[in-house]
Amino acid sequence: MTLSCEVLAIGTELLLGQIVDTNSSWIGEQLALSGIGTHRQVKVGDNRERIVQCMREAFERSDALIVCGGLGPTHDDITREAIAEVMGVGMHHDEEVAERIREMFASRGRRMAENNFRQAQVPDGATVIAQTRGTAPGLICPVHASSGEKVAYLVPGVPHEMKDMLERAVLPDLRRRSGDPSIIVSRT
Repeated sequence: MTLSCEVLAIGTELLLGQIVDTNSSWIGEQLALSGIGTHRQVKVGDNRERIVQCMREAFERSDALIVCGGLGPTHDDITREAIAEVMGVGMHHDEEVAERIREMFASRGRRMAENNFRQAQVPDGATVIAQTRGTAPGLICPVHASSGEKVAYLVPGVPHEMKDMLERAVLPDLRRRSGDPSIIVSRT
């Protein structure tokens, strides 16, 4: 089965030109190398309603969605809440994730702010992608859309964290779901 995939980059800083979105380009390249077509790449600001709308629209067109950014500890990091709304589920505190965050701060001799525990909030039914380089874990989220069963992969916006999770968890899962890889040909 050939999978179709979209990429959603989240962050008002991307729309304002304060940060250049190199993540989406890299993700598109990796998907093509894996034989998975990228049908669309979208940027959206830190607005829950717009994020939810972009996610729902993506699931009407594509089988998979890679969402990059918005997983941090601050009040405008709302990607977890948005995907929970799209999934139609609640969220729970994942103590294993919380302990990993505590350990990361302790290993660096840094004091941890309470808001870091926001990163341990996980949508019900999601699978955690362990974080090995920072504090925000990734998530694999099953989505029941009107057009069928879909999957969302949520990864941090920090490039080295995103690349690690894509290589270690997201791409292998996409390859497993798609079966035999396709060959992507670009004619420019």
